Amino acid sequence: MPKNSLDKKANSWSGRFSEPVAELVKKYTASVDFDKRFAEFDIQGSLAHAQMLGAQGIISNKDVGAIEKGLAEILAEIQAGKFEWSLDLEDVHLNIEKRLTDKIGDAGKRLHTGRSRNDQVATDVRLWLRATTDDVLAGIRKLQTSILDLAEQHTDTIMPGFTHLQVAQPVTFGHHLMAYFEMLKRDAARFVDCRKRINYLPLGAAALAGTSYPINRELVAKTLGFDGVCENSLDAVSDRDFAIEFTAASAILMTHLSRFSEELILWSSPRFAFIDIADRFCTGSSIMPQKKNPDVPELVRGKTGRVNGNLVALLTLMKGQPLAYNKDNQEDKEPLFDTADTLLMTLEIYADMLRGIQVNKANMQQAALEGFATATDLADYLVKKGMPFRDAHEAVALAVKHAIKKGSDLADLSLKELQQFSNTISDDVFKVLTLAGSVASRNHIGGTAPIQVKQAIKRARKVLN
Repeated sequence: MPKNSLDKKANSWSGRFSEPVAELVKKYTASVDFDKRFAEFDIQGSLAHAQMLGAQGIISNKDVGAIEKGLAEILAEIQAGKFEWSLDLEDVHLNIEKRLTDKIGDAGKRLHTGRSRNDQVATDVRLWLRATTDDVLAGIRKLQTSILDLAEQHTDTIMPGFTHLQVAQPVTFGHHLMAYFEMLKRDAARFVDCRKRINYLPLGAAALAGTSYPINRELVAKTLGFDGVCENSLDAVSDRDFAIEFTAASAILMTHLSRFSEELILWSSPRFAFIDIADRFCTGSSIMPQKKNPDVPELVRGKTGRVNGNLVALLTLMKGQPLAYNKDNQEDKEPLFDTADTLLMTLEIYADMLRGIQVNKANMQQAALEGFATATDLADYLVKKGMPFRDAHEAVALAVKHAIKKGSDLADLSLKELQQFSNTISDDVFKVLTLAGSVASRNHIGGTAPIQVKQAIKRARKVLN
């Protein structure tokens, strides 16, 4: 075959084939429309690979210099939006390699020495996902800061706490918000842990068996900031655990925000009227002029299902694949990209939305007065007077039944009425039947007492800083 005959072919592997790929197959199998977002990371990996090849004497220093100059020019073209992507070249890797060869000739052809697209794409995914994970962690911190700022304004604001969506016991709004801070703290820990497993270098595994060239994988890993190398070539090119793990962590985080969204939706409805979401996060109705719809929280709920679906898609993608690389793995990118895009945008918009929330303290307080929220406090009061808890529970249940018939709260019953249910009750009982007394009595770490909420916020700010 003439020396330059490959230059006339559409791709880098067509020498073995006797007819070109069908146009429909090109469209069906090409990934360049979505994997071009790897471009900067592909160039980053190629530079490290070229420098290693030069250091090992596999290619000349002159070739390394030409590759570095050519890739720098290509990166500038991509960043300026001037790079022309070709469907005929299938993916981001071949598009960049072809452009490099056009620019610098044979030196560009030597770049692929000792590697395959299999280990190349695995490296690109890890480089991109590592950077994306760092962005997610920054987004979580911003959202946590918004939660802390709002909670700090409402350490004394009393609202009903719910179980089964029924009024249970009074809590402070600040305490309620801090529950989501704790969820996000666990989310952040999951992403930090996930990042550790992302940060291993597949490059050098080549197609599946490694390479016969005297490469130095550790040097490439150090250049690219990886913690080490993937130690089995078969696993290196076929592993997508790290992508699944990222998507699983994302699904859990989105589930937390979906739960938060459900509460914001309920709280902003006229039946609750606990909060008002800023207009810029809501929409109106085309037919009902009075409507203010909480579209952002509703979409967070909806997009959570989408991220959950991406997780199932990746698990299903991998479940039947034999070792090593298979074309199936091309399908890992779109659900991964969609998950990252959805999560990053959700974190950003949520952090801003919380900064625009107005709280109706009076409505929260009034709601906490309904549903006998201090009944447990009365039972605890009787226990402290010497009554067994089960007996105290029964006595308070009878008191609640009496109050329901009368149409009043426990705190509105007279001392004489309360003493019908236990003669140990005295006039000090009314201190424990107040909402403020109830929340203040939960004065331990993790409790809803305002002093504890303030301490929790203080500890949380130290964690973020």
